[in-house]
Amino acid sequence: MSLVHKKIESPIGKLELVASEKGLVAILWENDRPGRVRLSVSVEEEQHPVLVETERQLGEYFAGKRKCFSIPLDMQGTRFQKDVWEALLAIPFGETRSYAQLANKLGNPRATRAVGAANGRNPVSILVPCHRVIGSSGKLTGFAGGLETKAYLLNLESGHNSVLPT
Repeated sequence: MSLVHKKIESPIGKLELVASEKGLVAILWENDRPGRVRLSVSVEEEQHPVLVETERQLGEYFAGKRKCFSIPLDMQGTRFQKDVWEALLAIPFGETRSYAQLANKLGNPRATRAVGAANGRNPVSILVPCHRVIGSSGKLTGFAGGLETKAYLLNLESGHNSVLPT
């Protein structure tokens, strides 16, 4: 599979967008943990239609003008991971779910840790809203982009002013 990428600036730092001929493969954080999302080598292509459209829709999202995305996705993962990522897509804008709630939705209440692991490997952060998953206590828990970024995204979606700490 041939991949292309583009780096963009955002209110939450630099993001690397990665696409295939089928759709968006990944959104990677500036300081992403190596190996969190396994990808083959990609070439820079600033004008790839999927990357250009993703950048446009992310800009609208950060400006508070977009609540859902219409980007074709080409996420690579196991069947279980893909099931978790599909469940993430069902979490409404501005709402949160716990890992336990996702495990229950998937019909396996004992899979809370496995759901957390799959959530952590979500290759398309923001568009596939893993930031909307919180601990059962209501506390913010692990997020590849950092807890400050997770709080920023949740505040943005709740209509509160979102300011990243400096």
